[in-house]
Amino acid sequence: MRARSIATATATALALVAARDLVQKKHALLRNFPVLGHARYLLETIGPELRQYIVTSNDEERPFSRDQRTWIYASAKGENNYFGFGTDNDVEHTQGHAYLKQRTFAGTLPDLHDPQAPLPSAKVLGGPRGRAKAFRPASVVNISAMSFGSLSGAAVTALNKGAALAGTLHNTGEGGLSPYHRNGGDLVLQIGTSYFGCRNEDGSFNIDKLKDVVAGAPVKAIEIKLSQGAKPGLGGMLPGAKVTPEIAGIRGIPLGEDCASPSRHTAFGDVDSMLDFVELLATETGLPVGIKSAVGEMEFWQELATLMARGDRGVDFVTIDGGEGGTGAAPLTFSDSVSLPFRMGFSRVYGAFAERGLTDDLTFIASGKLGLPENAAVAFALGADMINVAREAMLSIGCIQAQKCHTDKCPTGIATQSPWLARGLDPTSKATRAAVYLRTLRKELLKVSAAVGVAHPALITATDIEIMNGDYEARTLAGVYGYKDGWGELGPHLAEEITALLTTEQSSDRKPPA
Repeated sequence: MRARSIATATATALALVAARDLVQKKHALLRNFPVLGHARYLLETIGPELRQYIVTSNDEERPFSRDQRTWIYASAKGENNYFGFGTDNDVEHTQGHAYLKQRTFAGTLPDLHDPQAPLPSAKVLGGPRGRAKAFRPASVVNISAMSFGSLSGAAVTALNKGAALAGTLHNTGEGGLSPYHRNGGDLVLQIGTSYFGCRNEDGSFNIDKLKDVVAGAPVKAIEIKLSQGAKPGLGGMLPGAKVTPEIAGIRGIPLGEDCASPSRHTAFGDVDSMLDFVELLATETGLPVGIKSAVGEMEFWQELATLMARGDRGVDFVTIDGGEGGTGAAPLTFSDSVSLPFRMGFSRVYGAFAERGLTDDLTFIASGKLGLPENAAVAFALGADMINVAREAMLSIGCIQAQKCHTDKCPTGIATQSPWLARGLDPTSKATRAAVYLRTLRKELLKVSAAVGVAHPALITATDIEIMNGDYEARTLAGVYGYKDGWGELGPHLAEEITALLTTEQSSDRKPPA
């Protein structure tokens, strides 16, 4: 009897579904194939998961392949991150594959077995321009801009605690400095076009509010965001339904009202006035001040370098974001086709400053899928002084590349404001994983540098890497991107200083022979 009742109920339910499918006009597939058509939509829904775990090869997925994710996961957990039996890459025939050229002999190298893997910047941030609070960043690997609101409070807490454990900087993102950023990690405060946290009621910039924010938190530098790789030149809209009391308080916006972010800044309108704004912030706060941008037209960069060559005004750092970057949700066209990829964009910007002899006078920060050792090494060879990691940091605290960041339904509680989903992320344990990943990446960079025969990744040159064109041709990185002699390299004084800093510390830690 029970089985008959179940069968009757099932048949009734299927009949109702079939009847609904036959009369609805929204889906032709369901109208033509009632009930059965739902199987197609089910498979489409779980298609990404099926491809991710069953169909695709270890090196096929995008934006991060299974091999890349595996390396990050293992590194974050402190597990064996080696790979056996050779590479999965078709290195003999793949165009664009980068190879580092190891050296047979090398000078004194730093300790490669220090678990903390100390790797400071070769440059003092804000030093060349004499900023009152100039400092040498303790880590060349830092956490990139991801706002609270885009990420959950639990995720931001984990990243900030991880930054504190690893001794790295943590960029707040443009969404304002939240309580979740106050867990011990030093901060880079990002200012976007909406000036969240330092704005007047009409959305204009307020210097006094900025000074209050800076004074109440461990802010080490200020970054003015011009654009980002995910959606350069595009503003945004935060719907009123998402403006909770917490978000409203942090960002300084009205509760429950739509908040539009303009695509351009209102505090300045050209390069000249932007430099005035930079100097205002630096003077009022004493902090190093820089800009972040994806790379499109080059007139902006040429004019910036020309004005900085005069010596009276200038940015302390530039953060170059590649078009392949993408923690921010964006229209497909912007993700796929707006702004240059990192290597091309960075090399063009670096060249604009190199032509004028300015590369030692500012810090170059690189971002855009650089949280993998080989990509990071290429960035340093092109002239980067530090790198920022975003999606890789998310992977280290549990992201599974579900690509649901824009839906508020992130299954791992990272890119969501759902309390139910966010509760699944334990900030304490994930903070440890973030820290271990950041330290491991630094250690890998030290190993790569040692293979090339230098003490620091910033000493890897654009002639130390070759770009393969299948199995019949290879060109140096310098040749591919049109670098002149000396481009991408530190000045002699900076090179000697960072080498001495790393190797002297190592020598002082050794006990004298018995």
